[in-house]
Amino acid sequence: MTSPQQFLLPDVGEGLTEAEILAWSVRPGDVVEVNQIIVEVETAKAAVELPSPYAGVVSALHAEVGDLLPVGKPLITIDTGVPGEAAGGEPDGGPVQQQDSEQAALLVGYGPQGTGAGRRRRRPAHHAQSQRADSVEVSVPEPAAARPAAKPPVRKLAKDLGVDLTTVAPTGPGNTITREDVHEAARGATPQAAPAPSPHASQTSRASETRIPIRGVRKHTAAAMVASAFTAPHVTEFITVDVTATMRLRELVAGRREFRDLRVTPLLFFARAFMIALAKTPEANSSWDEAAQEIVLKHYVNLGVAAATDRGLVVPNIKGADRMSLLELTQALADLTATARAGRTSPQDMTGGTVTLTNVGVFGVDTGTPILNPGEAAILAVGAVRRMPWVVRDDDGNERIEPRWGTQLALSFDHRLMDGRQGSELLANTAQILQEPGLAML
Repeated sequence: MTSPQQFLLPDVGEGLTEAEILAWSVRPGDVVEVNQIIVEVETAKAAVELPSPYAGVVSALHAEVGDLLPVGKPLITIDTGVPGEAAGGEPDGGPVQQQDSEQAALLVGYGPQGTGAGRRRRRPAHHAQSQRADSVEVSVPEPAAARPAAKPPVRKLAKDLGVDLTTVAPTGPGNTITREDVHEAARGATPQAAPAPSPHASQTSRASETRIPIRGVRKHTAAAMVASAFTAPHVTEFITVDVTATMRLRELVAGRREFRDLRVTPLLFFARAFMIALAKTPEANSSWDEAAQEIVLKHYVNLGVAAATDRGLVVPNIKGADRMSLLELTQALADLTATARAGRTSPQDMTGGTVTLTNVGVFGVDTGTPILNPGEAAILAVGAVRRMPWVVRDDDGNERIEPRWGTQLALSFDHRLMDGRQGSELLANTAQILQEPGLAML
């Protein structure tokens, strides 16, 4: 007889309780190998592709696209085809030994690695079907249609709008479906041809409202912000700073050979100045341990960078940002941004942050009052960098007004961990470095 193995939905982050099924890559009857991607799920922190911990034939999928599945519940059943014990106590098949099912099930998103003879060879689908036919009646499915090429955020948009992606003509690179394609398909749909209501959005009879279930990143962000706002006593301070010298430095750096293939943005220098200023205010890189009644000073900086994506606000962090050179920090920021926009931020990159930087200036906003990430003591908001009139004083004390590059910074901090003096020093030191980058050499 054969041995069906259930793969339970693992906790792909730290303490996550559920995940939404975004897309299946297999269906019943398909032959899969160890570490083959079988499903894409969206947790409260990231979209994650899960590989199979077993080799065999898919016999059942236990959730449909759009379902919310609790961690630990069956995700998929795979018929491994491993022989069981015959009546005489001897195996009734070949020499392949069954891998320990408990060990495989405990793997978090990764299947066991094959080691030579212990790894199963891929079997033709018809052979797998004939093995199962002895104990269960199996209907062989028709060949699967090609899955439309679209990123997870585009698939979610299509579900929310009730658009069948198989009917959408792709216009993106590599024949991928874009958000514009989905919106165009939604506008062109007639009431008679409208698909069934999406499980992700419900509308009133007169289409005067749209209700979207609170799930995934939005649900996690809302809970975190409420917890932070009502746990940490927030204080926010502001400063307007002349960053003309920093903008000149940016032009010089962007022209250097090692930076030519990288996008050198003002945010890079704000992040670098923030890291340098933190060294003089270690209280800003700490956390409050309520249970132990202790303040935990961190001797490393994992810089969180808030990123607005199609899935909502995510805050991945750069591990050890304080120890990076300017070039390393440039590369890390570029990788973080590209991964977040593609919806591929890993759960590991979403945890362990110590301080956060948020760039509200990218939306043309001058400043704001950012809310702390739970467990962190400080968050710095950077406003739009724009030309503004500035009073300049020469060596003789004479004043004149001239156009300069200026911006506003806003620092929110936890008043349990930092007094007003420490928060003011951190903000002022960051501003001074941006006004005179040479101060970083002191």
